[in-house]
Amino acid sequence: MEIEKDTYKTILKASEEVLFKEKGSKFFGYAYPVSSEEEVKQYIETLKKQHHSARHWCYAWQLGKNYEHYRANDDGEPSNSAGMPIYGQLQSFDVTNILAVVVRYFGGTKLGVGGLIQAYKTTAQMALETCKIVEKTIDETFLLKFEYPEMNTVMRIIKDEDINLVNQKMELDCEIEIAVRKKDAKKVFEMFENTYKVTIKQLEN
Repeated sequence: MEIEKDTYKTILKASEEVLFKEKGSKFFGYAYPVSSEEEVKQYIETLKKQHHSARHWCYAWQLGKNYEHYRANDDGEPSNSAGMPIYGQLQSFDVTNILAVVVRYFGGTKLGVGGLIQAYKTTAQMALETCKIVEKTIDETFLLKFEYPEMNTVMRIIKDEDINLVNQKMELDCEIEIAVRKKDAKKVFEMFENTYKVTIKQLEN
């Protein structure tokens, strides 16, 4: 039986700038934590201004806690000689919510497709090696609703199960938002569902 993956790996801050040289060409490598395609565009634009006299700005990104969205861009280099080798490194390091960019200054000597693949792969790898990679859990969020007298019961379950409290509104009618690791979500949901005078509803992540 396959156990559903409920963790993902990512980086929390940008990599250091790295430089790889091959036959006069210079390859600058970067990695950034991103959560949207909008952020990807902003980083690319910034690098294009920073390296305005470069020849190529090739990149790959992966988004989503389940690693579901990705793109690779060769930016004028021969097909699959730049973006895919960079993307291959994102897979190799098993990271998501990340953008890796390699900026190339042409040095006058053509490297050939094999040489390009190696250069882009190596530069992306060097950038990722400067990053601290962290593992995070994939959580489901739920909203609990109950009246004030049930507070002790609810809080005891939260404490016993070591549940992450996201938000709470404590009045006569109480609302608590909780985050539960995916693999424990069904058990916790049933626990609260079977608790007298408590309603639980799953929230969209």
